[in-house]
Amino acid sequence: MSQQGPAFDVNAMTLTRWVLYQQRTAPSATGDLTQLLNSIQTAVKAIQSAVRKAGIAKLHGISGDTNVQGEQVKKLDVLSNDLFINMLKSSYTTCMLVSEENSSVIQVETERRGKYVVCFDPLDGSSNIDCLVSVGSIFAIYKKVSPSEPSESDALRPGSELVAAGYALYGSATMLVLALGRGKGVNGFMYDPSIGEFILTDPNMRVPEQGKIYSINEGYTAEWSPKLKKYIDDKKNPKVGKAYGARYVGSMVADVHRTIKYGGIFMYPATTSAPKGKLRLLYECNPMAFVVTEAGGLASNGNIPILDIQPSSIHERAPCYLGSKKDVEELLTYLK
Repeated sequence: MSQQGPAFDVNAMTLTRWVLYQQRTAPSATGDLTQLLNSIQTAVKAIQSAVRKAGIAKLHGISGDTNVQGEQVKKLDVLSNDLFINMLKSSYTTCMLVSEENSSVIQVETERRGKYVVCFDPLDGSSNIDCLVSVGSIFAIYKKVSPSEPSESDALRPGSELVAAGYALYGSATMLVLALGRGKGVNGFMYDPSIGEFILTDPNMRVPEQGKIYSINEGYTAEWSPKLKKYIDDKKNPKVGKAYGARYVGSMVADVHRTIKYGGIFMYPATTSAPKGKLRLLYECNPMAFVVTEAGGLASNGNIPILDIQPSSIHERAPCYLGSKKDVEELLTYLK
């Protein structure tokens, strides 16, 4: 009598396998993007491991440094940034990197250079680390187009020119969400620690056309524009139908991921004290706008689509409104 062991999916679609398939079906693919995405995957695996054991390994707390934004840097921030830089450089596919933690662009050594520019936030929402709230990593990938030596201008391009973008969410489980553009949709891969692989669990993710949730930090209500106040007030006290629910984690990755899954609208507006908003365009707004747009949603700065903004500096900030198509369209009727 044979004993039956645990049931395993022998046809599991891993992230590596999925990316290789995309390469095989793209006529002009060279394999460089596949290599780059695999290096990002490795960095995410290492970061999720560090996040999981941060308290035990004494990775919580302040490292004593301050990043370019004037925020105190956590130990996990430093580790995550180093992991991203090392993995991206050693992939031999990048020529320049832009990180939230570095004041200037990071040039890749000539002998290691490839054709891609990567902008990333290695550990978004790090102010939540000590209280064990979900954090994440965000990345955006451009292809270098100028024939000259890599320079800052290679990263100062609108999000509409992105080749790929995505994020990793370190929550109750670790998920990597990836958008490759060109109509390939948005796909979510859950990390299975038993085999050390990301498995495709959320194929072709779509933002519901309309939701029932708004997400914004209402502590800054006094600093909002009257038009935004009116919109939020109407969501709370609708003349017809039910009021919207309020959900705000304070980690952009967690809030945007929930918005993609359940629908609704995520807002980080301009305020009187931060007239350009607080979220950074290159490695927060653009990649998230790219993912949401590819998933059928909308993303705007209140005037134009996020992906149409021409950046002028690598740490430029922008107001950000993104989520369900009908919700964002409704908000814009108030703001305009």
